[in-house]
Amino acid sequence: MERKNSFWNKLQAWVNGEEALIHADEFIAKQKPYEQRRHLSPPKVEDIKSNKGLYGFLCVLISLVFIVVMLLVVSELPTFGEANNPANNEVMERYLEDGLKETGATNFVAGMILDYRAFDTFGESNVLFLAVISVLLLLQRDKKNIDAREDKEIAEDEAMDRADHKWILQIGAKYLSPVIILYGIYVILNGHLSPGGGFSGGSIIGGGLILYAAAYGHECVHRFLNIRSFTIISVGCLLTYCACKSYSFFTGANHVGYEIPKGIAGHILSAGFILPLNICVGLIVACTMYGFYALFTKGDI
Repeated sequence: MERKNSFWNKLQAWVNGEEALIHADEFIAKQKPYEQRRHLSPPKVEDIKSNKGLYGFLCVLISLVFIVVMLLVVSELPTFGEANNPANNEVMERYLEDGLKETGATNFVAGMILDYRAFDTFGESNVLFLAVISVLLLLQRDKKNIDAREDKEIAEDEAMDRADHKWILQIGAKYLSPVIILYGIYVILNGHLSPGGGFSGGSIIGGGLILYAAAYGHECVHRFLNIRSFTIISVGCLLTYCACKSYSFFTGANHVGYEIPKGIAGHILSAGFILPLNICVGLIVACTMYGFYALFTKGDI
C-alpha cells in the first residue's frame, strides 16, 4: 500500500493542479492562530491618529525632543572666527596662501573644486549623467514604457498645448531665453576669474532652455538638443574631463616635469585646465536640467 504523501502522489497532485489547493488549506490553517492573536497586537497608527489628544501630545513631544537635541548640538559648535576652530587648519591656509600660485585661478572656489578636488567634481558630474540616464530609461517614450492609450493622451495634450496661444510667455521667452543662455555662458567662461563656474552657469543655461521649451514646446528644442546630441555632449564632456585631470595629476601635479602652464592670473585664458573643465561641467549640468524637465513633463529628449 502506497503512503499518502509519497512522491508519486505529490507528482499526481501537482499535475492535476491539486497541490495549490493543499498549500492554500495549509496557509489558512497557519493563519488561524494569527487571527486569534491579532486582537492582542499593539495599537496601529490609525488608532493613534483617531485619538486627537494623544496624537497632538505625541507630535508636540517629538518636536520638543528634536528641538532640544538640535540646540544642544548647536551649543557645542565652536565659535565662529575662533583661532582654535577646526575650520582654521592647514588645508584652508594652503588654499588661501598658495591657491593662486598652484592653480592660477583668482576664484579660489573654482581652484579648489576643479584642481585640488577635481576627482570629487568628476564624480559629481558622473552622478548627474547617471541620474538623467536612469530617468531616461524609466520615462523615455517608447513601446516598453508607454502604451498606445498613454501615447494618444500625450498627443492630445501636445495638440491642446500648441493650440493655446501663450503670447506673453512666448514674447518673453523670445527675448529672455537668448539673454539667459548668453549670461550662463559668461558665468562658465569667467568661473576661474569671478564668482561662478560650471555648476552655476550650467544651471542658468538649463533654465533658459526650459523657458524656451515651456513657451514654444519640446519640438523646437529638439532641433538642436535631442537624444543623440545629448549623449554626444555628455559623454564627450566626461571623457574630456577625465583626460584633462588624468594628465594633470599624473604629470604636472606630481612634478614629473611636464607642468601645465597656468597663464597670466586674471586673464580669460589662464588657470590651466580649469576653463575647459568649467565648460565640460556646465554643459553636463545644462543638459541634465533640461533632460529632467523634458522627461517629467511627458516630453522626450
